[in-house]
Amino acid sequence: MSVPLTQIPTPHDTTSLTLVEQLVQWARRRIEERVFRPGMRMPSIRKLALDKGISRFTVVEAYERLVAQGYLESRRGSGFYVRERLGAVPTAEIRTIAAAAPAPATIDVVWLLRNMLHTGARPERSPGLGYLPGRWLDGDLITNALRTLGRQSGAQMLGIGTPQGFLPLRQQLQTRLEELEIGASPDQIVMVSGITQAIDLISRIYVKPGDAVIVGDPAWFQMFGRFASQGARLVGMPYTPDGPDLDALESLVETWRPKMLVINSVLQNPTGTSLTAAQAFRILRLAEAYDFIVVEDDIYGDLCPPSYPGTRLASLDQLKRVIYLGSFSKTLAPNLRVGFIASAPEVATAVSDQKMLVGMTSPELNERVLYKILTEGHYRRHVERLRARLDGVREKSVRMLEKTGMKLFLTPAAGMFLWADTGVDASALAAAGHEEGFLLTPGSLFSPLQSPTTWMRFNIANCGDPELSTFLCRYLDSVARRAS
Repeated sequence: MSVPLTQIPTPHDTTSLTLVEQLVQWARRRIEERVFRPGMRMPSIRKLALDKGISRFTVVEAYERLVAQGYLESRRGSGFYVRERLGAVPTAEIRTIAAAAPAPATIDVVWLLRNMLHTGARPERSPGLGYLPGRWLDGDLITNALRTLGRQSGAQMLGIGTPQGFLPLRQQLQTRLEELEIGASPDQIVMVSGITQAIDLISRIYVKPGDAVIVGDPAWFQMFGRFASQGARLVGMPYTPDGPDLDALESLVETWRPKMLVINSVLQNPTGTSLTAAQAFRILRLAEAYDFIVVEDDIYGDLCPPSYPGTRLASLDQLKRVIYLGSFSKTLAPNLRVGFIASAPEVATAVSDQKMLVGMTSPELNERVLYKILTEGHYRRHVERLRARLDGVREKSVRMLEKTGMKLFLTPAAGMFLWADTGVDASALAAAGHEEGFLLTPGSLFSPLQSPTTWMRFNIANCGDPELSTFLCRYLDSVARRAS
């Protein structure tokens, strides 16, 4: 795979550097940010010199310096390739058991996470982000809750908290779960610092080296590394526009006898699909027949209108075999970091004990803030406004992507994501977008195999910049011209 070409840094960035040093700096920065990833082929000396208007000698000298510094390797007769450097931030190694690719693959989530931080201040140029833009959220909900807490006695903030979390908040969550027809007492609810910690705790308790864990293919990429660190063998479950391919799932569980299935039941990331009641029943029957745990991640549930046709597994199972996860990072603030696990009593006890071993308690201040927000009556109206704003941009984003020639997996009636077939190598498109100042999310990140793919996820709340459409059309047209 070749990396895309861009201009060398502008003179005001590199006034004291030679052309060779500028080119080295340009390449190093993109390698360190993992825009250019290990194994990618650099442009040929002739092509890079031509595109940048510099001499071949300059390119040769820059490439040789990059080889000496450990950033590139030279392969006789083939060219220069990005090298996996010792001492670089390690990628998470995934043990995969897909029959077609039994060898371990490498999943690199550092590239996206690092660049999310770099471009988070400009969400309008970040259609690859997994969060809503800050201008859509309501900071007053949080500041008002903090002011209320500030007027209370400070003595209550001096304790260490409890492993299960702030009790009044767990009681409030019991009421919210009842609205979803999920029965859970406060003792069955454990507060955590977001879905990521929830997955971490569950994997530590239940997943042993060699255990098979079924995840979506595609699915939320950050959990792949967590399960891999426990020695799990990840098995990808394919998706159709109607939801998970349950015939394929049945074949997978027959073959691999998994320990666990992890699934978004509503507004799946990244496809936007939701389970029907029939699909949910079939998944639970398989779980019972083959004795595996179902982890239901409902992080997008509040973006789903009450009338939306989606079924929670926990509402059918009542937490006998299903472990239900929820969070408020998508609707309130990404850095609030308050989530929860609802489960059978014995599971909640195990999670609470594991939480103490890993980090004692979760921050009670955050939990008290969330409690104030949920009980002061403004959160529901806030969520309704978010749904309305998403509804207002969804069709526009669909038209923009289709205008570029992309084909959508489906057009969900709710949620924040669109899963689109770009028709080109999505990783190369993401790298080219980064050069233009856009954060795009290649579909390979959402696969437990990190297989090359033409698919890409788009956040409809961040697709409004007209320059995005211009860039996508220009890039896709250029690829089509080269292919013809």
